Order: sequence, then C-alpha cells, then structure tokens
Amino acid sequence: MPAIERPGPGEDELLAAFFNVDLSLPEGYRAELIEGEIVVSPPPDGDHEDAIGRLLRQVARQSTAELYGVGTKGIVTPLGHFIPDATIGPVGLFRGMESWSEPDGIVMTVEVTSTHPNRDRDQKRRGYAAAGIPFYLLVDRSKGEVTLFSDPGDGDYRQDARVPFGKPLDLPTPFGFTLDTSIFT
Repeated sequence: MPAIERPGPGEDELLAAFFNVDLSLPEGYRAELIEGEIVVSPPPDGDHEDAIGRLLRQVARQSTAELYGVGTKGIVTPLGHFIPDATIGPVGLFRGMESWSEPDGIVMTVEVTSTHPNRDRDQKRRGYAAAGIPFYLLVDRSKGEVTLFSDPGDGDYRQDARVPFGKPLDLPTPFGFTLDTSIFT
C-alpha cells in the first residue's frame, strides 16, 4: 500500500496542543516546541550547571553594562518556544515577564551542549537569530570550544568568534570584557 502524506496540524493547533497537553514531566525536565516538534529534555548534570553558574558570575561582575542572567526563561521565537540554559539582559528586564515571553530586551542567550548538541548548534542558533537576539553563546562541551554568534539577519547569525576551552574570548559591548573560557574545562 503506498504511503499517503497528510497535512499536519496548523501552527495555531500545534501551539494550543503544546500549551494544553499535560506532559506530567518529572521534576527538572523541561518541554520546548522546536520547529514544530515537542522536545523534552532531562535535568542537566552538575558540570552543565557549574558552567552556566560560572559564566553568569563573570557576566554580572565584569560587564560594563549592568547585566544579569536567569536560567530557564521561556522565549517565543519564529522557530518555536525555546528555553535557553541562560538568558542575559539588563538588570530588571525579567521582572513581570510571563513564563513565555517575546525576546525584547534580551542581549544574549546561552546554551551548553548536553544530550542533543546538534539542536543547540543548529535549530536553536537559527531560532535565536530569527528572533533578533543580538548574541548567542554556545558552550560546546563535546567539541571543547566556545562560540559567540552575533549580527543576526536573514534567519541566522552572520558573524561568529570561536575559541577552544582555555583561550580568552572577547565579548563586545554591552559586555566589554574578555571571557575566561578555562571555566569550562
């Protein structure tokens, strides 16, 4: 019998299902809608969380602007509903925001690779760029490198700076400091 392709649900129907389905996730798990697919991720390991904590500490202490970061902030992008490992913005930006918010005012999103690194390298990178978020920092644990993506346009970032763990990475304004990437080794 030949395969018959049937159109899937429309975007509105998919979003309604995403928000109304009772996933009954165990504590620490999170669900995202990435390019029409519901993706459930397990809680991160301690090394993952340590990397995020050390990065956010540098951002809060060394940035020339008053910036801070939060974890697990739901962001609405043109490619879905993403939850970055960290979201950075001006102090006070996140006060009063809903669980899922537009990316207005967000300066940078951060992902530390874990179970599905290609999602962070590709789909999430493109989603954050399509949302107009100025910077995306990818801490790629399996490749042992940090990449700062910048200049979003045409559905992707047009520039990137990549260094191996242990080498310094200059973060431009509004950060204005050199990131010590040895914290990821």
